[in-house]
Amino acid sequence: MNREEAKELLHSMTESDSLLRHARTVELVMEAYAEKFKESPEEWAITGMLHDADYEKYPEEHPNRIVGLLREKGEEKIAHAISAHYTKWNVSYETTLDKALLACDELTGFIVACCQVRPEGIETLTAKSVKKKLKQKSFAAKVERDEIAAGVEMLGVDMTEHINFIIDVLKRHKEELHL
Repeated sequence: MNREEAKELLHSMTESDSLLRHARTVELVMEAYAEKFKESPEEWAITGMLHDADYEKYPEEHPNRIVGLLREKGEEKIAHAISAHYTKWNVSYETTLDKALLACDELTGFIVACCQVRPEGIETLTAKSVKKKLKQKSFAAKVERDEIAAGVEMLGVDMTEHINFIIDVLKRHKEELHL
């Protein structure tokens, strides 16, 4: 599967601007991590792009609908990573791709939320500010902090460095992402 095919699949199931932006932000972060880890940028970007593709149209079946479609297309590695992007689903974490998606999904969404409440958006956002917001349970209350912690631990990265990495990636695309 190439990125254009993945984008068509995403748009066949997702219409909301917020979910499309989330897909794009996670796509960009995953692509950048692939380059850092010397993995396939295309495969990692597609994984990030499609991880919540079925959430809007099939919330009760998420992520099984997108995982099934990917398996039908022979994209087992991507399908497995998507099936594991929430620890409570009890799917094993076998590859760096699996761990990276878990580490990037919730935290990328949280960082975007942090940008939305700042007058200067992402421009002056720091890891210190993000960590402070993470401690405020009322801010972005639906973001599961334990998922963020589990992903960071599994990926074996430092939390501050991980937050800075995501911020740096998103800053490079701030106009496109309206951050």
